[in-house]
Amino acid sequence: MSVPQPHQPNDEEARRREAEAAMRQRVLQVVLDSQARQRLMNIRLVKPELATAVENYLISAASSGRINRPLTDEELKQLLLRIQQPKKDFKIERR
Repeated sequence: MSVPQPHQPNDEEARRREAEAAMRQRVLQVVLDSQARQRLMNIRLVKPELATAVENYLISAASSGRINRPLTDEELKQLLLRIQQPKKDFKIERR
């Protein structure tokens, strides 16, 4: 009589997440130059949701063939400006 092991699905889930993270890192190494990768890592520290959105965009663009060379830091900056939500500008008028 075997006893079900509750840790087995967690182990499989952890392995799957690790494999997915490794695959994401390999793709990002191909589509970003070293300075752009460093910028994305810095952004991840401050705004992890923005970094994830940029990574998802880059991975989908690379898999569909829209990116065929490593992006530079300047190109990543332009991409960040497009993806980032526009900041609301408040204007206060005094009378």
